[in-house]
Amino acid sequence: MNELLDLYITFVRIGCVNFGGGYAMLPLLERELVDKRHWTTMDDLRDYFSIGQCTPGIIALNVSTFIGEKKGGVVGALCATIGFLTGPIIIILVLATFLSNFADLPVVQHAFAGIRVCVCVLILQAVMRLWKKSVVDAFTLFLYLVIFSLNAFKGILPVKIPAAVLVICAGVIGVLMSMRNRKAASGTGKEADK
Repeated sequence: MNELLDLYITFVRIGCVNFGGGYAMLPLLERELVDKRHWTTMDDLRDYFSIGQCTPGIIALNVSTFIGEKKGGVVGALCATIGFLTGPIIIILVLATFLSNFADLPVVQHAFAGIRVCVCVLILQAVMRLWKKSVVDAFTLFLYLVIFSLNAFKGILPVKIPAAVLVICAGVIGVLMSMRNRKAASGTGKEADK
């Protein structure tokens, strides 16, 4: 029961500072879940982010569900998910109640401008961390450039490929490359045995 309560409280705290969405949350999730609590590894966290990107819903919410399931099964997944949602629901209700009265105030507009800048920095930091761990050789750099180009220039390309299709294709290509590398490595090992 203590583990479930710990899951809930941890994700309440994480959910309360979920400004900027999933990728902006990566540094916080890494610090809290990998470094501090050791509930997962950075590699697993990146995998959860990848899967969370491909599934419906908020990336950070999906990640909380995966971590909760890993720690406490289905009940753990529910505790982590509900914990993650608790803070934002309360904050949104409070803001919705009072924001319309204060939205035109310069101090509120400046606060939101500052928050947007901070979110951009958090997202850039997450991208840099993901880049260091994901783009590790010439092939992954090539794959990155192709996917980035198809997504960044979709407005001028004759065919628009949805981002979900790009993610699925990249995953399939990654699996095929892994299988090819394993086959090549086992072939090298057999030659060394001869």
